[in-house]
This record gives sequence, structure tokens and C-alpha cells, in this order.
Amino acid sequence: MGDLESISNQLNGRTLGTCTLQGLIGRGGMGAVYLAQQARPRRTVAVKVLLPELFSNPTGFSEFLARFRREADAIAALDHINIMPIYEYGEQDQLAYLVMPYVSGGSLREVVAKRGKLPLSEASNIVEQVAAALDYAHQHGIIHRDLKPGNIVFHADGRLLLTDFGIAKVLNEPASPNVTAMQTLTSTGMLIGTPEYLSPEQATGAPIDNRSDIYSLGIVLFHLLSGRVPFSGTTPVAVAIKHATEEPPSLAPLNPDVPPGVEKVILKALAKKPEQRYAKAGDLARALRAVTTEARDPDAPILMR
Repeated sequence: MGDLESISNQLNGRTLGTCTLQGLIGRGGMGAVYLAQQARPRRTVAVKVLLPELFSNPTGFSEFLARFRREADAIAALDHINIMPIYEYGEQDQLAYLVMPYVSGGSLREVVAKRGKLPLSEASNIVEQVAAALDYAHQHGIIHRDLKPGNIVFHADGRLLLTDFGIAKVLNEPASPNVTAMQTLTSTGMLIGTPEYLSPEQATGAPIDNRSDIYSLGIVLFHLLSGRVPFSGTTPVAVAIKHATEEPPSLAPLNPDVPPGVEKVILKALAKKPEQRYAKAGDLARALRAVTTEARDPDAPILMR
């Protein structure tokens, strides 16, 4: 497996399809993201490049590409105001790439790193937009599987865009039905996801559905209101085990300004058993909005699901 920084820097100036890569703007487990100039139509775009050097063997990359092609078609069909669109998918010179809009507003990860805890009203607005994107994708059979602040970016008009839809589904899919997610987490490969936001069923290799994303949204909400994730550890496996076996810490000591009703919403979203969580991301968002409204106006009717 090659060195990602070295490999990605070598691609500066390369042309993939109609896009000329102009500079590295981000790196992740699956490859690198570049600022690029597209020739037809002429516009500034972001190009995510999937690098074969990151795979331990050619067969693994070939299997990944087969899954990724199918998934890219499904993701490209998603058309929602809070989902990052895909302009194009291509393969060239043993590189696979996605062309997307270039969004310069930064990510939610950067906002939380800079500001720490966010006000409840702001966190509620963020959750509502992300929930709308998730519910739309779930209705179309796509589970995100890697929901985290780094995959939530700000459009220039102020709205949020959820990125990397379905990509984690391919990345986290074990090559063999006998390989569990926990075994994947222990590997040195790229198929580890983001342990701090994994659902218990992802951590243990159990079947997942849309409620896995709802758990991850609950983790994001906890992070926004407390300034930290509920579970951390020295290794991905240690964090995964905590998701599967430990209860989250109380939010009250971390942010005394948060009403008790908000913690109840978060705990329901973070239930270990999927059937005990909200059925839809929108249900979580509405419950959060209700307790947020009730905190401002105690006489307002409150909806809890």
C-alpha cells in the first residue's frame, strides 16, 4: 500500500476526463479530493480520486470498482437540496474518480473544531437538514453508513449538503460474507469507516438498515451540543466495542444549558437496539424541534415519539 500523501501530490496537474487537477484540498481513507477546472462545461469542481495503491492487492481494487460503479449510479440518481450531487463518474489510467460541485463554505467538522459547543437552536437546524437528506436517501434505498461532521458541508447559500452518500456502503462492505465489520476494523486497510460515529450493528457486523444512520445522527447531535463525541478510545476496535456495549455519558454535565428533554431525544436515537430508535431521521428532528420549542415557550405543545 502506497503513501497517500506522496501519491496524491503526484496527481497535481493531471487531467482526468475533462477535469484538470489543480490542488489537493482533502485526503481520506479512500483517496484524495482535488480542486479542479472542468473544461466542458467550464467550471470549478471538486474531484474525488480513488487510488488503487491504497488497496493491498489488484483483486481487491477490481472488486471494489465493480461495487462502486453500481453504487455511483444509485447515488447520482439522488436529487435533493441537502445532498451533494455527482456530476460525473469515470475511470482513467487505473484511477476511478467522481466529479462534484466545489463547495467553499467548509465543513461542520471545522465549525465544531473552532467553536466547540453549538447553541441548541443551531444544532436543531443542522439536524433538520441532515435528517431531510437521510430520509430522502433511505426512501431510495441508500444508507449513508459514514455520517459525521466531516461529511456535512456548507453551501454558499447557507444550506447544508451531505456528502459521500453510499460511498461508505461500498467501502465498508466486507469482501466475504464470513468477514465481519469488527474484523474489518482490525485490518490495516481502508475499510474502517469512522469509529466514533459507528452504530452498534456496524461495530459488530450485524445487518444494518436506515436506523444505523439515525444512530450516527444522534452521535453528531451529541457532538454538536457537548463539543465531544460520547465514545473515544486508543484504537478503532476499542471505540467500536464501546458503541456496542456502553451507555453514552450524560449530556447534562457537559452542557448544563441543554434541557433534559433533549437528552431523552439523544438517548432514544442512541439506543443499542435499532427497533428502540426513531424509525425515521425526520422523527428525530421533529422530536428535537419540539423540545427546543418547549424550552423557549413552556406553554407550547410538545411532541415526543
